[in-house]
Amino acid sequence: MSELDDLPEFLQRLMASAADLPLRHRMQERTETARRSAVLILFGEGPSGPDVLLIEKSAHLRTHAGQPAFPGGGVDPGDDYPVGTALREAQEEAGVDPAGVRVLGTLPELFLGPSDNLVVPVVAWWEKPTEVVVGDPQEVARVARVPLAELVDPANRYRLKHPVGFLGPAFAVADMEVWGFTAGVLEAVLEAAGLARPWDTTDVRPLDLDKARPDRVPGSVGEHGTEDSAAPTVADHGQEDPAARTVPGR
Repeated sequence: MSELDDLPEFLQRLMASAADLPLRHRMQERTETARRSAVLILFGEGPSGPDVLLIEKSAHLRTHAGQPAFPGGGVDPGDDYPVGTALREAQEEAGVDPAGVRVLGTLPELFLGPSDNLVVPVVAWWEKPTEVVVGDPQEVARVARVPLAELVDPANRYRLKHPVGFLGPAFAVADMEVWGFTAGVLEAVLEAAGLARPWDTTDVRPLDLDKARPDRVPGSVGEHGTEDSAAPTVADHGQEDPAARTVPGR
C-alpha cells in the first residue's frame, strides 16, 4: 500500500506528476543572490468539498499589496527549509497548526527573476483542520478556504493583460481576483491533478494598473505569443537543486 493511498485521487495524481508540472517555462539559471522562499499549497476537505488555502495580502505592504497568495515567505535562520519555512509562514499568516498538516512533498523550484526569489511550493493535506484566522493584519487582510470546484469552474476563469502587454491566467473566486505567480501555479497544479476543465482562453481582461507589479506569471506570454524574457521559470536542476520529492506522512 502506498503512503498516498488514503488521500483523494486528485492529490495522488498531482504527486505522481509533481516532478514535471505543466508550467510553460524556459530553464533559466538562478542568480547567486536569489532569496530562498517557500509557499504552502494546503489542500483540505471543506464544507463545499476539497479546497485550498489562500490569503490576501494586506494593502499596507510595500510589495504585492492586496494580492491573493499562498501562505509563504522567505527562509528564516533555523528553518527546516523549505518545509519548515512554509509551515511557519502558514502558522504566522493564517493560524494553521503544523501538527494538523500532513506534508506530501515539494514541487520543482521556481525562479522569479524580477524579484530574485527562488520559491519552493510545498504540497500538504490538512488532516486536522482548524479555524483559519488572520495573523498579523499588517501583512494579511484575510484568509479563505477556496473550493476547488470554484477554481475549475470555467465561469471563474479568464486571462489578465498586463499594461505592457503580457498575458497570464486569472481566477475570480472568494471575492478575490487571483493572478500572477499564484494563479500560474494554481493552473499548473489543477492540470497535474486532473481537475482542470476547458475554459474560454480568449476572455482577456485588462489588469488594474493599481495591481500591476514587475513580477510575471509563470509562463506568461506577450501580445504576439512570445514568452516574457523576465518570466519566473523553473530553476535548472543541478546537484544543489532538489527535484520534486514526496515526504512520508507523520
